[in-house]
Amino acid sequence: MQIKSIETIEVNVKRGDVPTLPTEVNCTLENGIVAPFPVEWENVTAVDATGEVTGKLRVTTFPKPFIEQRADPYLYKHTDGYYYFTGSYPLYDRIVLRRAKHLKDLPNAEEVVVWEAHERGIMSEHIWAPELHYIDGTWYIHFAAGEKEDVWAIRPYVLACDDANPLTGNWEEKGQVNTAFQSFSLDATTFENKGKRYLVWAQKVDDDTVSNLYIGEMENPWTIKNQVLLSTPEYPWENSVFYVNEGAAVIKRHGKVFIAFSGNATDHTYAVGYLMADEEADLLDPKVWVKTPEPVFVTSEATEEYGPGHNSFSVDEDGYDLLVYHARPYKEIEGNSLYDHNRHARIQRLYWQADGTPYFGIPGDQVEPTDKPVIAKVTIEA
Repeated sequence: MQIKSIETIEVNVKRGDVPTLPTEVNCTLENGIVAPFPVEWENVTAVDATGEVTGKLRVTTFPKPFIEQRADPYLYKHTDGYYYFTGSYPLYDRIVLRRAKHLKDLPNAEEVVVWEAHERGIMSEHIWAPELHYIDGTWYIHFAAGEKEDVWAIRPYVLACDDANPLTGNWEEKGQVNTAFQSFSLDATTFENKGKRYLVWAQKVDDDTVSNLYIGEMENPWTIKNQVLLSTPEYPWENSVFYVNEGAAVIKRHGKVFIAFSGNATDHTYAVGYLMADEEADLLDPKVWVKTPEPVFVTSEATEEYGPGHNSFSVDEDGYDLLVYHARPYKEIEGNSLYDHNRHARIQRLYWQADGTPYFGIPGDQVEPTDKPVIAKVTIEA
């Protein structure tokens, strides 16, 4: 994707003063999206006459893929300045973490096993979709796990760590989240809004072929107070192969709460849509949520990214929103897609439309760096 145009900056300055220039400028992309990008100005000095100052845009791109064979990727930037990354390990038998001060260093950062599956019983099989959260001074990992005696008895579990560094700290098992159903459940995520903490997760109940999304307010990071059915796979993009809503991820912007989630099978039909509610609304009232009837992030033959989904959100080093997701580099899969481990973690920027809703774009279609100059027109004040 290319940058079509760059706004021109106009600055008034007193003779002999150094003009104060913005650190970012708005650019219009070829798809019509307007987004800010950082600018590095050249030779900004005191001025004695009207003229122009030029600068260069800084456009960040990420390697494709970002980290191989890490499905369900979760990226978190902490207040200690580190980026933390985790995802489903291909053997589904452990939870791993890595961290780095800069995003570019994450792919080669040392990966540490912080927890391993039990030999038998609960939490012994199908260790899936870990998420790292920092809540009230404690690290938590939400993840799903089954049992060797019943590998599909998958439930949501929580680990906790009070140490500063979660890679070297001691992790304590807090047990299973107390959902109202003892049935297939996975992909729990947690977020805070207006002083309340919530959990969103995928759950099969009466019909074990249908995976719904539920939401509940939390008493603590491993205990919910209540639960409400939030979304069921009602549109073709959610159910043309399997009836699935899963992989929820939350981002709050522009007075709204957005819950992105994935639907359909874990092959090339996998896709992302979202639910939206006003942040002042009662989030436990299903009527306040609006769902996208069409997916917003789908397979791209052009970029050869198939089945994009199970995303998380983060921010880059300039504070811009990031979309983190997995996708395969091919369409045809041999055998069960869950055991095809080439769902690679990928990153690209998340943009925002004029109406305040997110623009996910095309998987793998990152904005290309440009040589177009940024122009600042400087006028001497009378």
